[in-house]
Amino acid sequence: MKARAQAILRLLAVQAAWTYERMSGIGVAHAAAPLLREHLAAKSRAERHAAIARSAEFFNSHPYLAGVAVGAVVRAERDAVPGATIVRLRTALSGPLGAMGDQLIWTGQVPALMGLALAATPWIGAWAVLAAVVVHNVLRLAITVWGLDLGLREGIGVGAALQRSWLPRRAEDAQRLAAFAVGVAIPIAVAGLLADIPGIPVMPIILIGGIGAVLAIATRTRARVTGLRLGLVLLALALLVVGGSR
Repeated sequence: MKARAQAILRLLAVQAAWTYERMSGIGVAHAAAPLLREHLAAKSRAERHAAIARSAEFFNSHPYLAGVAVGAVVRAERDAVPGATIVRLRTALSGPLGAMGDQLIWTGQVPALMGLALAATPWIGAWAVLAAVVVHNVLRLAITVWGLDLGLREGIGVGAALQRSWLPRRAEDAQRLAAFAVGVAIPIAVAGLLADIPGIPVMPIILIGGIGAVLAIATRTRARVTGLRLGLVLLALALLVVGGSR
């Protein structure tokens, strides 16, 4: 197996070596090792070991974006950047990768997929949950590969490249999508649960969710109304419909 493929597979399990002392440092070094052996093949064994040891020092970021640091460190080692500079690079990347990863994944992608799965459950049942799991893991693999390649390409300049990339903008969009998806999912899920109870107008509630989806996509609405506010308004309308029918 090629070194890049080995690194990607190891990055998917980077948290398996998590410790309190080094956080994900050991997992990052394990992922970087195949690439370091390949890119530093012309150097001495002691130099390769020193590079791997630097990669195993304390490192804490979002696990899905750890590949950015792995790629950048490997490229820096290949370019003979001084060891002290490489350590500072890892330290500088830790905070931004953690913050943007949390924003994109934990408060964006994951709750958005959960909301969409909840909204789809009344129609397709457990398949909605399976689809959410599959999409999440496909996106995780794509982000891992993208991050590793970005780091390998940019090296010591990866910080500036990261800020120019799609990541900061999409992280904000993911949070908006999450707030909207959860806000729409609640009335749709309630409508599905109450579908068998006489007197509950299911279609108007579903229509409210559809209107909310259109508004969330519209450029002017996105610029003026946050996903959370839109979701709360849709929920309030659905509750008024349900309450007026009783």
